[in-house]
Amino acid sequence: MYTCQAEPVTAEARDALIMEHLPQVRIIARRIHERLPGNVSIDDLISTGTLGLIAAIDNFDPHENVKLKTYAEYRIRGAILDGLRSLDWAPREKRKMSRRMEAGLAAAEQRMGRTPTEEEIASEIGIPVAEYHDWLVETSGLQIAALEVAGSGEESFSLLKFAASDESKQPHQLFERAELERIVSETIGRMPVPERTVLSLYYFEELNLREIAEVMNLHLTRISQLKTQAILRLRCVLNKRWPGASGV
Repeated sequence: MYTCQAEPVTAEARDALIMEHLPQVRIIARRIHERLPGNVSIDDLISTGTLGLIAAIDNFDPHENVKLKTYAEYRIRGAILDGLRSLDWAPREKRKMSRRMEAGLAAAEQRMGRTPTEEEIASEIGIPVAEYHDWLVETSGLQIAALEVAGSGEESFSLLKFAASDESKQPHQLFERAELERIVSETIGRMPVPERTVLSLYYFEELNLREIAEVMNLHLTRISQLKTQAILRLRCVLNKRWPGASGV
């Protein structure tokens, strides 16, 4: 394996690094693609992610005490998610649904002073709970960036992985990581148990939705609803309490 040096790499070494890390692009692209509607091309995600990889290699500084693989992952994810945002692949009506659900959740939580149930959020929006469940499924793809990345491009970082990371010992990063972990842990701790379980299995155990459905003995559609609801709760809190998370 090629080891990064402080001096500029040769063209041959650069090409070797790109080829070495291309599988990383495909893995990240596939994971993101699993959560998107079928009309989004995985080849487009891989192409965009490859540009992020090249930018990571060209801008990598080994003196920053961060592994190239970790830095490349941030840049690849950021490039893919920025590309999705710029394409605006989601129908406007679904984005409107997502905004209404998020606003309803925030309003219900503020009014009641506690974590609202799905039924209470649906009532706040003014729709039957069955229709609210349909909205959760229809907008599940819109939550792709909610926990994956805060910020954009070079300044982006994975929220949950950042919270659990131990690769950097810089004081400001240790503080940010501890604060983010506290906020995320508090929010997850207040969630209903099924939502908390889905989130843990999906993001920390890295099971897919079908595997989670088997573990929890629930229908795949219900797992999708619970995941989207959990992310909405986290997103609502992070938008208020974590700088740079708004607009995600």
